[in-house]
Amino acid sequence: MSKAAGRLVTIAPEKLQAHRSKGQRYFNSLVKQIENRRGWIAQWEAFTPVFQKRYVDEFIPLRQASMDAQVKLVHRLDALHGDKAFNAIERRLMSQLIRELTQQLIGVHADPMLKPIHDRHADTSYDTQAGFDIEHAKAMMEEMLGTEFVDGLDTDSPEAFMKHASEKFEELRAQAAAKAQAREERRARRKKTPKQLAAEARKEAAQAEISQSLRDVYRKLASALHPDREPDAEERARKTALMQRVNEAYAKRNLLQLLELQLELEHIDQKTIDGISEERLNHFNSVLKEQLGELDRELADIRGRFRGTFGFPYGPLTVPERAMEDLDAEIAHRGNMVRGIEKDLHTFDDLQQTKAWLKALKRRRSI
Repeated sequence: MSKAAGRLVTIAPEKLQAHRSKGQRYFNSLVKQIENRRGWIAQWEAFTPVFQKRYVDEFIPLRQASMDAQVKLVHRLDALHGDKAFNAIERRLMSQLIRELTQQLIGVHADPMLKPIHDRHADTSYDTQAGFDIEHAKAMMEEMLGTEFVDGLDTDSPEAFMKHASEKFEELRAQAAAKAQAREERRARRKKTPKQLAAEARKEAAQAEISQSLRDVYRKLASALHPDREPDAEERARKTALMQRVNEAYAKRNLLQLLELQLELEHIDQKTIDGISEERLNHFNSVLKEQLGELDRELADIRGRFRGTFGFPYGPLTVPERAMEDLDAEIAHRGNMVRGIEKDLHTFDDLQQTKAWLKALKRRRSI
């Protein structure tokens, strides 16, 4: 590999910032930001499989174990509730805890007894409460979308409600898109002013010049690397691989990678980079700005998929180190929960210890 391989493309690296032109400073700033985004993308790509393995191997089984332990606790409290040795306050406290646990577990645990147990300890059945929630959501949706929202809606089914709401939102989105397209078509049919036509012409000319600058860099590399002109088989294979990298970079309008390849292959040197004209530099900066935007979108997609896959909230941007810390904390929490419930279940074997447990629970809840 050439000694230039891996070098960062920077204009006038030895000069003080004040001695560089505005275009040169902007070029270096864009290159630095692109390198930063590349680093983050590489870090996420390397981190995600490591995180996923730990999530699947440790967290998912522990999450199931913690839910199983909570279900055992529900059944045990339900059985204790009928014991005449407990007074009304103690039984009321058991019922309160049973309601809280079952409301969290129904829908995520397969035990068919959770709903009947919940309903024995609640004034309103679980399904009725869910119906109230749907009625509230329906009222909100009617306020947003109008009375037509209820057409054909089965209000007793949460699944039907969500499907109906999704279809209505999609219908509204399609209508909005159609209206926007119609507006654009009407705007396009209007006769443009000379000022608008001149602005469009300048924009098209600038885009043509930018594309030409990118094409110039590509052609110089392609001309030097063309494998068909190489008689040596080993060198032809090397040039074929390099040409593939050049073609991929050009297809993605990845100017920085093309410049890096020129530098790596010693087709240009630092003096050439420092001597890029201001006009050409403006074109390069436009391409680099576009490239930076693409990398930002790619990074946002990677983080979004990570959050969606592993259930991270959409708050401040998650970084790999913090994500692993959160997973460590959740694994520790679930482990402590399982051990705590197992200890509580042993406590319930003794009446006096059970009463002491309920008294401590009441005291904690009154703080």
